[in-house]
Order: sequence, then structure tokens, then C-alpha cells
Amino acid sequence: MADDWKRQLDRLHAGLVERDDPAAWVAEADAVDASLRYPYLALRGPVFGVAARDPRTDGHWRLIQQTTDGTPQQARDALHSRLWFKAKDDTDDRAVRRELLAAVAVLEREPVNELEVLGVRYRVVRGDEFARSGDDGLEPPRPSDREPAGLSWGGADTTSSPDPGFVLDPEHGDTGPSAAALRLGLREFAYSGARFPDDVRGDSERAVTTHPDIVMLPVGFGVTEQDEKGWRPRGALMPTPHDARRLLYHGMSETWPLVHRFDDGQKAAYTRAAERFRAAGRADEARVDGLVFRICRIERLLRTGPDGPEPPRPSDQDVDGPCKMHPTMDEDGTLHYEE
Repeated sequence: MADDWKRQLDRLHAGLVERDDPAAWVAEADAVDASLRYPYLALRGPVFGVAARDPRTDGHWRLIQQTTDGTPQQARDALHSRLWFKAKDDTDDRAVRRELLAAVAVLEREPVNELEVLGVRYRVVRGDEFARSGDDGLEPPRPSDREPAGLSWGGADTTSSPDPGFVLDPEHGDTGPSAAALRLGLREFAYSGARFPDDVRGDSERAVTTHPDIVMLPVGFGVTEQDEKGWRPRGALMPTPHDARRLLYHGMSETWPLVHRFDDGQKAAYTRAAERFRAAGRADEARVDGLVFRICRIERLLRTGPDGPEPPRPSDQDVDGPCKMHPTMDEDGTLHYEE
């Protein structure tokens, strides 16, 4: 196995050298530099999404939504809504609508992780989110990370997520030597340590065998706050560094003062910090009121095996269960509202 991986890495390295692609060379150099400056991995925890496999197309499992949900049920609810709206808006065929609504009915009452609907397999999938860390904390964005064409600071100008349509194949995405070496290094990754309950550790160890291959999902970026216990996330995962910067800017200038009911002095301090941060353009750190906020580079791994991507584990926790989320619809597409 080790010899096989060495041959693969050597082949990828040779291919990179032969390619006339300066951007790929720069990205590989950034990855090597990051592995030296930020040699540790800081695990945040599981994330969930939905994937689909349609044998009538290329047969690959593909993500159909962002894989950022914090619980399996949130991902099931997203699939629930997706199928309901397909029945409402995407067909006039009564038989098609009937099958879609039958799947919706299942999702209203059962915490299922897989359904087949109209020949397409849908599966709730599980990943793990982590960041690299070093002596100065969590890794910020790299120079080669993609940015939007225009660095707008408008609140509604978020870049679209690269997750939908992403192929869940270990060879898809970044194929450089550093990315391949990371996938190799993560194959044996499992939760360890007393902070994880026995069932969580056991499920994690079994996943190494049942789903041995690693898929690296598109990289994301988030706002983190440093306190006496370390770094903690503040807000959603964003698709580019500038989207995360914009999230931090609007948090400091608009959202946090309202949510936390800042007094006039705090509002003024956060507004000044927000404007300094914006004026700096591509800054990745802001300081205000004794706190440090940093834009961090967030990575996600997903395990896959012979039957496709890993579903939620028995030890994964849900806060809520299934429920009815939309009005009743009949096979003609008529909505019935309960009084």
C-alpha cells in the first residue's frame, strides 16, 4: 500500500512539473508552505449534507447542496424541502408528483438517511470540518485561494457555493501531490481522546474500515474569534476569503451590536474597527474591545467506500426529529392548508 501511494505521488509530482500551469505551481507551493507553518489539524466536528446518484447520467455521487449542516436532521429537512418543491414546481405529471410526495411523507415521519426517488438515490452524507493550526493560531487564507472578481462589501453579494454538483470521488478536485498526501495521511484518521464518548470513538474507528477513502470537499472560509480557550467560529462557512471578510465587516458594524445590545461606546468601537478592517482591503484579522477576529481557511473531509459516501453514524446527535414542514399537496399539485 505504501509503495502504491508513493508511485501515485511520484506520478502526480511528475505531472505537475510537466504541466504548463503556473497557477497550479503556485497553489502547490502555498500548500507546501502551509504544511510547514501550520502542521497541526484542529478538528471542529461533523458536518452534513445531501448527495445524489443518478445511474442514467455518469453514475457518480454528487453533492446537491452545501455540506455545512450541524446535524443529520437538518440535512434530511433540506432534502425534504427539495423534493416537496420538485413536486410543486418541476412537474405536471401526476405519477411523478405522487412518487415525490411519497418520499416527502417518509421524510415527515422517519429519520431516514437514504431514499430512492424516480430512479435517483439520495443520501444524507457526513463529513468532518477542520482547520490547520500553528504557533500563531489557525491558518488564514492562502495567496492562491480563489477570490470573487469584484471585492464588493454589499451584504447580498455572496459568491455561490462550489458544493452543489461536486463529485464525491477521491480523484476529483485538487490533484496536486500535497492534496494526495493529505488524503493519504487522513485515511487512518479517527477520533481519539477522553473528550469523545466510547460510542463516538467506536463509530469513528469502524468508519476507517467501512469507508476507507478520503474526499476533500471544496475549501471554505470562516470568521473565528480568539478567547482564553482558543479559537471559536463566528458565523457560517463562506466560499471565498472575501465573503468571510464581508461577513465579519457586517457583523461588527451591524449584526452584533443589535444581537448583543451594545451600548453607545461599544457600538462606536466596533464601527471604527469595522471601517479600519474594510479600508485595509484584504486584511484577515481585526481587533476590537480586547478581542481578536481572524478569517480562517476551513477544510472538510468526507469518507467514501464501495457503496459511496459515508452516511451519518449511530452516535451522531440530532436536536430535533422529522416533522411536517409544508402544506399537504395532492397529486394534481393543489395545496391544502389545515385550519
